[in-house]
Amino acid sequence: MSERFTIVGARGYIGSRLAERLERAGEAVTRIDRFEAEAHADRELGHVIFAGGVTADFRERPFDTVAAHVTATADVLRHARFDSFLYLSSTRVYQAASGTGEDVTLSLDPSDPLQLYNATKLAGEALCLALPNDAIRVARISNVYGADDPSDNFLIDIVRAAITRHHVTFRTRLDSHKDFVSLDDVLDILPKIARAGRARLYNVASGRNTVYADLADGLRRVTGCSVDVAPDSMRVTFPVVSVARLEREFGFRPKRLSDEIEAFIEAYRSRHS
Repeated sequence: MSERFTIVGARGYIGSRLAERLERAGEAVTRIDRFEAEAHADRELGHVIFAGGVTADFRERPFDTVAAHVTATADVLRHARFDSFLYLSSTRVYQAASGTGEDVTLSLDPSDPLQLYNATKLAGEALCLALPNDAIRVARISNVYGADDPSDNFLIDIVRAAITRHHVTFRTRLDSHKDFVSLDDVLDILPKIARAGRARLYNVASGRNTVYADLADGLRRVTGCSVDVAPDSMRVTFPVVSVARLEREFGFRPKRLSDEIEAFIEAYRSRHS
């Protein structure tokens, strides 16, 4: 039977693709802007998935970042009527943590301007989890990859350079590593969490870090490009994100970017040829 989903922030990458996926599956989908909550106060919104965040440009948009991650979240929770509410946060919040299980204690340095993103995401999380409603949940999402990503993020940038310029310059060392999670895996698991999650907090990640050297090897194999590393590049690493909770509860078996890099490059090339 069809259910109602409301995607807040459906003009963004994850939100727009999630709305499309749900509609193809025959679900009823409402798209609303993150600041339109009061206009929908009298409607039953079904399963709300809040994807209305600010990402790469948060440094240049500090007030918008606070408004999106905290104020808009509060407005939806205060005014909307829903069956469930799923707030999309980020695994970046584990940067200074001792582990990556959902129950680990987190910390941040408010004097560091780069921590604004984490601080506002955690404030949004704290609001959700402070409310005595088990249908209000949080999903901390890792670095999402998809061949149709319209942004200029790291992964899209190096693939584009390999295809168009036949040369890639990495600005971080090749022994750097972090978690990348497939958009398909994200779109598959989020509605399941919204409908039936037994916990209130989940990591959505691949659970395995991809080393940049493996990305470089894949670029060379598929495109024949040359690769170098910029002088004075730093090693950037992130902790391996635990997905044990999703594995136990939903049988989550995410793909790994290093296993898919060739298919990913070819998919990007076919879309932009």
